[in-house]
Amino acid sequence: MRKRLFTVLVFARLATKRFFRDRLALFFGILFPVLFLFVFGAFSSNSGSNTHFNVALINYAHTPLSREATGLINHSKTFKVNTSITTVAEAKSKLNENQLDGLIILPINFGKLLVGGKPTGTAQVYYTINNIQAGQTLTAVLSAQFSAVNRHYVSYSGPLKVNGQATANKSLTPFDYTFAGLLGFSIAGIGIFGPVNVFPELKKQGILRRLHTTPLKVWQYFTATMIAQAITGMVSLLVMFVVAIAVFHLKVTGNYLSIALFMVYSIIAILGIGLAIGGWAKNERQAAPLSNIVVFPMLFLSGTFFPRYLMPHWLQTVSTYLPLTPVIDGARLLTTEGYSLLQIGPQIGLLTGWIIIIYFIAFRVFQWE
Repeated sequence: MRKRLFTVLVFARLATKRFFRDRLALFFGILFPVLFLFVFGAFSSNSGSNTHFNVALINYAHTPLSREATGLINHSKTFKVNTSITTVAEAKSKLNENQLDGLIILPINFGKLLVGGKPTGTAQVYYTINNIQAGQTLTAVLSAQFSAVNRHYVSYSGPLKVNGQATANKSLTPFDYTFAGLLGFSIAGIGIFGPVNVFPELKKQGILRRLHTTPLKVWQYFTATMIAQAITGMVSLLVMFVVAIAVFHLKVTGNYLSIALFMVYSIIAILGIGLAIGGWAKNERQAAPLSNIVVFPMLFLSGTFFPRYLMPHWLQTVSTYLPLTPVIDGARLLTTEGYSLLQIGPQIGLLTGWIIIIYFIAFRVFQWE
């Protein structure tokens, strides 16, 4: 038994060295997921608290109150005023081209004082019919800002009030969803495309056929591949964590040891798919289409690039049982919500079920040549 385990470690070391010596493998295994992290991390950051409306502002009144309103809008973080637009015709042309979210006009009587010294005026907000939601939101935000000004002139307290209170729970940010999804994307790339790219090439060169003439067993070869992929996968994921924390200020609330153990278990689970496809395929022409058919539905339905709660309910139910879904859900619960391994028992249980099914298939379909 000791000799068999020694053989496993030797092949694991050889596979690990082959990965770190292959520049193409290093790029797609480590740098490529990091590039995705930068792209989707930038999108997530821009979709958060920095959301603003691109508007044009035309002031016909030039009253003290209209100048105050103009300053309020210009200095608001919610509005990004295009100061180069000075006419209504130009602004409406930009609206039609979708370069503006709205046009705000302060009419000539805006801020005019009535008898008693109270001002009056109605700002006009224009938006296109295919951008109604943004236009209505813009109108509501502008009304709320003008309400603060109105309180300086009129005191009013309605019978019905609203009181806001924060809960003790922290909601997930867009980047939290993005990062957990990209962890799943990286694991899918490591576990599936790694063996799918390597095995057919080894068969083509006759290396696996020569190994078959030795006492090497399939389980030994698979175990060695698991160890090598776990090592290279953890290096890739470690780089992603470092970049996410340093650049995008990811706050990891979970236990790092629990996260590492779950990541290794996830890599082993997803690796079974790559072993099954790569072990069955005789060449790249068979492996590439089959791996794409398996991988891409999982990437889009498992919450890799956008949250699953945006899907129809029936599709959420179906996607729950995909192999990559418990990986992403478990990673999100561990990293951003501070769950323990015991608390993600359903995800681990689902992964265990897939491990049994996938590796049963992988052992049955594996071919040495």
